[in-house]
Amino acid sequence: MKVQDKTRFKLAKSMKELMKSKPLDKITVTDIVENCDVSRQSFYRLFQDKYDLVNWYFEVLAQQSFKQMGVLYTLKEGLMKKFQFIEQEYVFFAQAFASQDNNSLIHYDFECIYNFYKNLIETKNKAPLTSELSFLLEMYCHGSVSMTMEWIATDRKQAIETIVDLLIEALPDKLKEQLKELL
Repeated sequence: MKVQDKTRFKLAKSMKELMKSKPLDKITVTDIVENCDVSRQSFYRLFQDKYDLVNWYFEVLAQQSFKQMGVLYTLKEGLMKKFQFIEQEYVFFAQAFASQDNNSLIHYDFECIYNFYKNLIETKNKAPLTSELSFLLEMYCHGSVSMTMEWIATDRKQAIETIVDLLIEALPDKLKEQLKELL
C-alpha cells in the first residue's frame, strides 16, 4: 500500500474514532490530525476538507460494492455488499449521513450512484440518457439515498436483505428494463 493511502486510512480511522463522541459537523481538521499525529499539511495534501475525507472513505465502499455491479456482482449482490459495509462502519455512516453540509455524504452518494447507473445505461444504449430516463433515474437515486438514510436513522430495523429487495422493487419499470442484465 502506498504511503499516501496509509495516511488516508489513518485519517479515516481518526475521524471514525472521533465520531463515536462528536457529530461530524463539530469535528475539526485539527481534531482529526491531532488524534492520529498527522500534520495539517499532510491532511490538506490529500483532502480539501473533512467532508472530502468522508467521501473518499465512501468511495472505498463504492469500489468494493455497487461499482462492481455488472462486473463481479448482480444488482442485489452489490447492494448487499454496500449495506453490509455500512453496517460494519455504522457509527461512521450514521454520522456522515446526519451531516447537512453542502459537501456531505448525502450529495456525494447521490452523485455516485446516479453517475454509475447513468454510465451503465448510456454504455448499453450507446447514447445519452433520454430526458425521461434521466428524470426516473434521478428520482430513484434520491429515493434510494433517502431510504438508506432512513434505514440508518432507524437503527437498521429492517434486515439488509429486506432493504435491498425493497430498493430493487422500487426501481421504475423503465429503469428495470435498462438494468435487466444486472437483476
